[in-house]
Amino acid sequence: MNRILFWVSGVILLFCSCKKADYQSITDNPELYRVTEKKLNDIILENNFPPVIASRNYAYANIAAYEVISAQDPKKFRSLAGQIKHLTAVPKPAPGVEIDYPFASLLAFCYVGNAVTFPEGSMDEYVGSLKQKAKDAGMPSAVFEHSVNYSNVVAKHIMKWSKTDHYLQTRSASKYTVTKKEGRWTPTPPMYSQALEPHWGEIRPLILDSASQVAPPPPPLFDVKDISSQFYKDVLEVKSIGTNLTEEQKHIADFWDDNAFKLNVVGHATFGTKKFSPGGHWMNIVGIASATCKADFSSTVCAYTETSIAMFDAFINCWYFKYKYNLVRPETVITKYLDPDWKTYIQTPSFPEYVSGHAVISAAAAEVLTRQFGDNFAYRDTSESEFGLAPRSFRSFRDAAKEAGISRVYGGIHFKNSCVVGTQEGQQVGLLVLNKLQMKIKRN
Repeated sequence: MNRILFWVSGVILLFCSCKKADYQSITDNPELYRVTEKKLNDIILENNFPPVIASRNYAYANIAAYEVISAQDPKKFRSLAGQIKHLTAVPKPAPGVEIDYPFASLLAFCYVGNAVTFPEGSMDEYVGSLKQKAKDAGMPSAVFEHSVNYSNVVAKHIMKWSKTDHYLQTRSASKYTVTKKEGRWTPTPPMYSQALEPHWGEIRPLILDSASQVAPPPPPLFDVKDISSQFYKDVLEVKSIGTNLTEEQKHIADFWDDNAFKLNVVGHATFGTKKFSPGGHWMNIVGIASATCKADFSSTVCAYTETSIAMFDAFINCWYFKYKYNLVRPETVITKYLDPDWKTYIQTPSFPEYVSGHAVISAAAAEVLTRQFGDNFAYRDTSESEFGLAPRSFRSFRDAAKEAGISRVYGGIHFKNSCVVGTQEGQQVGLLVLNKLQMKIKRN
């Protein structure tokens, strides 16, 4: 009888010791990480950060969060130190110190996201709400203090490393020189903005050996005098598609527009509207996929991090070739040589045409997400619902990436060749990231 009581007592004790504390059911909930990622996305939108800079925010913030997670379970998740450019080992927590790693991961994400390029204090209020949430859920004061301290250690380490990526040097680099040379990119209406981030190809990649490692073929030679030239045919194709858009094509163009800042001109009035950047759209898709397959907290962090790394490098790679070729936009050619009254369906961004950034970063993200969640992963993308656009459903991430690419042709802002080549380029970047990174450790 005494043996039975002893055994039952032992089972109860084991069950209680394995059961999560009440506060852990809050901090270890992957939905909280998705909400935090969305908060960063919203602040990027509010502060009108262009897509390339936004990709830097996503990458460094998620890397900080991931490094905390890898410190929690190094046998399951391998640190990125030594795997990505110049990142040294992140300090380990002191032995015997109890840390709530998901909570520390959230805080590290916020601290880095707040500091990379934002106005100081953009996420302070949200961080305060996270801390209050943990306290209200009953997190012991010692665990709270240790978790906050460790998140600070990791965040400072990532911030110090981030400052060596040549970003600061590009802030004072020379501006793009606009010339009258035919075939070369020039600013487009209605904003006629200067070229966006012409030196982004000089930013240090995280995985690629160099910005030019994945090289697209040169674009067709600019030639509008020879009606049999490939370039002329490409121009006519954009004009024809843009003039005869179906309602479905308009929805696709709008859905993937992702213009961080659009200048609207109505009569004599002008006003701006904001949406997520392309990277922000794909960060939303990561969250949708994570929620759909009920991924746990650590796997959710891993998926966001690997996707953000792929997009960061894809933007650097794409921007290098945009400013290498400096190809004119379809709008400029069509209105100058074919039809002065022709209009694009969506607003042309302020940087060269070749290759399509949407195509490159979407394909790179899709390759990573396919590895993370599987091929033929059907999902419903509700990312644009808050902007009044109906959701779209996809059979796979790769299908979504292809649609994102072709959407730019429907919008009238890219030649089809640029989108096809861009998709291929992005796929190669994504595969390079997957082949070089070892994040989840397979258990035998």
